[in-house]
Amino acid sequence: MERAETSRSKDDSRVRAKLVPTDSAFPSIKIESCEALICSATVNSSDDKHQWCEITWKNDSDIVTLRNLSSNPIIVDGELIEETVVIKSGSEITSGPDKEGYLTYIFEPLPSRGNDKKRIEISLDVEHAKCSICLNIWHDVVTVAPCLHNFCNGCFSEWLRRSSTRSKEGISCPQCRSVVHSVGRNHFLHNLEEAILQKFSSLKRSGEEINLLNKYASIKSNIVLGMPKYPSRKRPHTFSDNGGIEVELPCFQCGSELGGFRCNGTTTHLSCHGCGAKMPSRPDIGVPQNCLGCSRTFCGAYWTTQGLDAQQFNVICPEETFKPVFERTILRIPDSVHRNNRYEKDVTERCIERTGKTLQVLISDLITKFGNKEIDRTNLQLNHPEMITPRTYLCNDCYDKLIDYLLYWFRVSLPSHLLPPDASARENCWYGYLCRTQLHNEEHSRKKNHVCRPTRGTGNM
Repeated sequence: MERAETSRSKDDSRVRAKLVPTDSAFPSIKIESCEALICSATVNSSDDKHQWCEITWKNDSDIVTLRNLSSNPIIVDGELIEETVVIKSGSEITSGPDKEGYLTYIFEPLPSRGNDKKRIEISLDVEHAKCSICLNIWHDVVTVAPCLHNFCNGCFSEWLRRSSTRSKEGISCPQCRSVVHSVGRNHFLHNLEEAILQKFSSLKRSGEEINLLNKYASIKSNIVLGMPKYPSRKRPHTFSDNGGIEVELPCFQCGSELGGFRCNGTTTHLSCHGCGAKMPSRPDIGVPQNCLGCSRTFCGAYWTTQGLDAQQFNVICPEETFKPVFERTILRIPDSVHRNNRYEKDVTERCIERTGKTLQVLISDLITKFGNKEIDRTNLQLNHPEMITPRTYLCNDCYDKLIDYLLYWFRVSLPSHLLPPDASARENCWYGYLCRTQLHNEEHSRKKNHVCRPTRGTGNM
C-alpha cells in the first residue's frame, strides 16, 4: 500500500486525486495509487505529520472510501466518522473531531489521462482564466456569488479588506460592480489554473509574487457577506372567515379570486426582489416574473396583468420597475455608465448633442441594432445575453447595464469628427474600459480615454 504525503512536486502525471487544504498555507496531498495511507499535518498550529486515514478506490472503480485511522473521530461532509465512509468529489474532510484547530481538506479526483486530457487541453481558454484585478492567471482562485466572477484569493481578499472599511452598502464585485453575497474557493477552477500554467509556463508568476498573494489570502472556506434586505412595503393580505377571524395569507390571490385565478394549497409563491412581497409562481401564463438579465423576481408586471394598480393600492412594485426594453423612456444617462467615470459620461453627452439626436432617439436606434444582432454581445454583463431582445423584460439595474453597453458601442464606433476636440486629443489608456485607476484617480480619468478596448490585460467589449 502506498503512503501519500504532502508534496509540492509539480509532476502530476501519476496523480489520481488530491486532498486540497482549505488553508492555503499548507500543501496539497497527492494520491497516486488506488490504496493510499494519508500522512500529513492535521492541525493548523503545527507542520508535524501524522498518519490519520486511508483512501481506497473499490475494485478500481469510481467508488472511493475513506477509513479513519486516528484515535479520534474525523468529520466528513459534516458527519462525525469513526470507521469507514464513502467520499466523492468535493467531499470536505476535517482531520479531527472539530473544525476549530484541525485542518480541513477537499477531496478532488483528477480526470483520467489519455483522451480526457486531450479534450481538456483543447477547451482551455487562457483569456477567460485571468483575474480582472491583477490581470494575471488566477492563483488559488475564488468565485463570488451571485455573479460568479473569479479572482485570485489574495487579490479579492485585499479588495474585501479595503471595501469593508469604506462601504456601508455591501461589498461589490470588482468586475461587474454587483453586490457580492458570498465568496469561496473554487477547487474545480483550481485544477484548470494548474493545467494552464503547466501548458503555458511563461504565464507563471515569480515566487515573490506568489508569496505576496498567499500573505494577503484570507478566504479559507465559503464566506457569506450578507444578503441585501428589502423590507416589504405591504402587510400580509388578510382574509376573514365566517367566524370573523382574520387569517394572514401570502398574497392577494390566496383566499379570493383575482384576475380569474385563486391560489390553492399547492401553489408555489415567489418573493419579489423589489418589495419583498409574495406572488404565485405562474410560468405558464406568458407574464414574466423573473428578470432575464439577473434572474431576480419582480412583481410589478404580474400584478398589473391581474388588475392591481400600484398607485391606487400601494401594495405592489410600480410597473416601471420591470418592463420590456422597448417600452422604456430614458431622459438622462445613468450615473453608472462608463464605470462611474463622470468625465467619460460628459464626453458621451456632448457626442450625442453633436449627432443632433435626443438621448431617447439614439438609444432607440441602438436597441434596434442590438435586436438585429448588429452589436456584438460577447461581453454584455447580463445573464443570457444572446436571448435578450427589445421585447425582453428587464429590471432597472439590468436596463442600466444594457444602456452602459450600448453607449460604449456608440462611442467606439463614432466617427472622429463627432468627438469634441478636447476628447479626440486624448490618448487611449492601455487598459481601456477595464482600467481600475480611473475609479479613484480623477486626473488619470480626465487625461486618458477609457471608452476603448484594452491593449494590455484582457477583455474586448
